[in-house]
Formats: sequence, structure tokens, C-alpha cells
Amino acid sequence: MAFHSKPVRESNQMVFGIRAVIEAIRSDKEIESIYIQRGISGGLMSELKALLGEYQLTAQQVPVEKLNRLTPKNHQGAVAFISPIVYRKIEDIIPEIFEKGEVPLILILDSITDVRNMGAIARTAECAGVHAIVVPAKGSAQINPDAIKTSAGALYKIPVCRHANLLQTVRFIQESGLQLVCCTEKTNDYLYKPDYTAPTAIIMGSEEDGIRNEIIRISDHLAKIPMFGEIESLNVSVSAGIIIYEAVRQRNA
Repeated sequence: MAFHSKPVRESNQMVFGIRAVIEAIRSDKEIESIYIQRGISGGLMSELKALLGEYQLTAQQVPVEKLNRLTPKNHQGAVAFISPIVYRKIEDIIPEIFEKGEVPLILILDSITDVRNMGAIARTAECAGVHAIVVPAKGSAQINPDAIKTSAGALYKIPVCRHANLLQTVRFIQESGLQLVCCTEKTNDYLYKPDYTAPTAIIMGSEEDGIRNEIIRISDHLAKIPMFGEIESLNVSVSAGIIIYEAVRQRNA
């Protein structure tokens, strides 16, 4: 794997207090998640909210009880977690892949929220030589110690790209010359049909909602996994492994 990202810390670091969270953001720390007390106001909180917009970060509005469970200390209505990994930008990675003379294989995860699924998928992707994983900034699993452990450390190896606007990012990937292959049941075509020897981005959706319709509409291929039993769905990490290794099979045939 040529695009490894190195770990900068072993676990998520909690930062609490409005001023502390503001300074963490301004110092360009990789923010994994931010929780703000619902209904709280004031000059310093207004400054924090403005900063979130400036840095294109999202915060979850939660009741004070949630924050009290996170820390018994004086959090002032704001708690943030700093990520154990450094996120990359797909805009930087795709040119690097082409410059090395390699054929891009990217994995896009749309609203995969379970940290263990995230870790298992990352482990498979790293083993298969996937160049990068792309996730949305909002509605995606946290990269926390559980995800790192489930990935067997793969999340320290494979670049993870987090973007505020997933649809816009997917369009960029497509415009960069990669075909979009959506793994979905909304088709009659099996996963064997696409030619994965071409530059490819495989898109996986959550088990509950699947891939958002806006992405399905612009995709180049829809591909489903054949099912013959009475249970009509697979765990998303298993599905990801199946389609990723179909791409590996074709590329090494």
C-alpha cells in the first residue's frame, strides 16, 4: 500500500469547555465529533458555532445529560473528541494514484454508522489493496478505539477521506475518470458484470437505508450480490468484502 497514513495518537482525546473546543478547532486538530448542549447561548457559544461553519464542521445538539455522561467536569455545554487518525482529501489521493501508474480502486461508504462494521470493512479494504476509503462528515461511524481494534490496525494504514458533501465528492471522483459501482439490490445485474480493471469507486450503503438515491442516479453501474437463501441480506462488511474481492479477482486474472 503506497498511501499509508500514520497514527498520531492511540485513542480519541476528549476536549471539553467552550474555549478549549474553539482552540482545538483553530489549531487544526482532526475533530472526530462535537457535542453542544441543546438550547445553550452566549457570546462564546456563538463564536464556537460560527467557527464550526467556517471550518465546515458539524456538531450534534444534545441534552445536558448526554454531556454529563461524557464527563463529570465543567464542560460548559461543549465537548469534542479529537480523531486518532489524520484524514486525507480524495482530491489529493487520486492524482497520486495515477502518477504512480496504478489503477485507482476507491471505496465509498454512505452512512455506515456502526464502528465495528467500519473497522471490518477497513481491514478487508487494506488487505485487498484499496487505495482509500471515503466517508461523509455527518452520519458516518466514528473512528474510535473500537473501530481501530476491529480493523486490526488497518485504519492506521489505509487513508480515510472525510468530506462534508458526499454527493459533490462522488461527482468529483467520477469526473476524475473513475466509474461508480453501487452495490445495491435495486438492480437485476450481478456484481460480476462491471469491468473492475478500469479505475473504479465501489459504493456501499447502510443496511438500513442503502445508498442515497442521488448517488444511485449518477452511478455508472448498479451491482447486486446473488442471494439464494431465505435471509435476503448480508452484513454490510461481508457485502463489501465480496464485491472488493471480485474487483481483486478481475485485476489479477
